[in-house]
Amino acid sequence: MIERLVLVALFDQVDLLDVTGPAEVFELVQREMDEPSGYRVALAAESLDAITTSAGVRILPDVTFASVADRSIDTLIVPGAVSLGPQRDVRAVTDPAVVDWVRRLAANTRRVASVCVGAHVLADAGLLAGKRATTHWTTSAQLAAEHPDVMVDADPIFIRDGDVWTGAGLTACLDLSLALVADDFGQELALRVARQLVMYLKRPGGQSQFSVPLQHVSTSRRVDDVRHYITTHLSEPLTVPHLAEHLHLSDRQLTRIFAAELGTTPAAYVESARVEAARNHLEAGDDTLERVAQTNGFGTVDTLNRAFRRRLNTTPAEYRSRFRTR
Repeated sequence: MIERLVLVALFDQVDLLDVTGPAEVFELVQREMDEPSGYRVALAAESLDAITTSAGVRILPDVTFASVADRSIDTLIVPGAVSLGPQRDVRAVTDPAVVDWVRRLAANTRRVASVCVGAHVLADAGLLAGKRATTHWTTSAQLAAEHPDVMVDADPIFIRDGDVWTGAGLTACLDLSLALVADDFGQELALRVARQLVMYLKRPGGQSQFSVPLQHVSTSRRVDDVRHYITTHLSEPLTVPHLAEHLHLSDRQLTRIFAAELGTTPAAYVESARVEAARNHLEAGDDTLERVAQTNGFGTVDTLNRAFRRRLNTTPAEYRSRFRTR
């Protein structure tokens, strides 16, 4: 059995979930395999003293950076830490000593992965130069400004560029870890682990950090009801009269509610919901574009193409070739 040493870097004020999330995923792999996975997760820090995380929970490292400097590491996972400015603006913070150790350890590592704002540590270590990378959306502008040699894409859940992986914020550490497992043992095992985690959906790397419901937050139960109706009836006409009848409103009242609560029109919201559903369809399946268009309410491939051009500046075929997970 090949030992796969998964090393998670620790430092003061590290995000707790960025540490425990990946560790839990790799541990669950063993439960789903008939043979030992070979994964051994170790938490590494400059010393063996307790580390205080951002949540205030203290955790103990297993090893020091120095003790594993000459070890063959399978996967190096680098979490992140943030600070709040006077205007409560979020900024990623990095420790030069940790950056230096990450640079050294990466030389003996098969693959390197950052979770959340850990991408800033990788960038400071020179590991993202010339590569496409993502991070938590709140610090993506900071990453791009401080490292113009990095192609920052704030949208995806995670990105792989060669042997370097970068993930978006917080719970996306689970998606990234599952993708690493899929890379080692296949998609079927990763999905079984996702079920153990009771994850509603194992999101592919191409999926946006922002879903339609998260982009448009309402404060009205009535609007929540119609949004749920839209997402569960995408193949239906979903015209303003159709939706107004469902809510027992006039067409004018419905339009005013969408403008006041969601800052958009019913038609624009319906199109964005259909595009998101079509993206998921293209990422996970092999259905024809005709089938994708019909299932998600576009009717024709031409209408589907126009919506993708308008919303994503690409075509459904190009999107599938880039982000399909199998």
